[in-house]
Amino acid sequence: MAKADGAQAGKTTNTEPSGAKTSAKKSGARASGAKPRFDAKFLDDMRRKLLKERAKYLHSAEEYQAEAESLLATREPGDVQFDEEGGEGTTVAVERERDLALSSQARHTVSQIDAALERIDNGTYGYCITSGAPIPIARLRAIPWAAERVEVKAGGLGRR
Repeated sequence: MAKADGAQAGKTTNTEPSGAKTSAKKSGARASGAKPRFDAKFLDDMRRKLLKERAKYLHSAEEYQAEAESLLATREPGDVQFDEEGGEGTTVAVERERDLALSSQARHTVSQIDAALERIDNGTYGYCITSGAPIPIARLRAIPWAAERVEVKAGGLGRR
């Protein structure tokens, strides 16, 4: 075993496998020193998709927020009716709450996208943040900000 370690140490700069491990460590791919999962083109494509989706969700969040504020501005004082006929409020109040909830959801997605962009930068993109296992490429193409494998997200194997 010592002979193998000595032989390995002598080849660190000349062999392809060791060179791949060294470059992976330098690029920050994974703490385990594994070769990076994705090439630069794939990561650039994902970054572009993430930035496009970020802009879309941020715009939606701002629109929903503005709509909620305009509903509040057009409301007359005392419009909320709490009786058997009115239920828990008027249609305007319900619409406003819906708009605020949709704005909040969009902002949450923006924060998930920001976290995915950070994972691209630090070399951990494409790995489950809970289990550390690789996230399938098809999932990343469908949801570029996915941070967990489906079975972990659904409460399956990764949380046992």
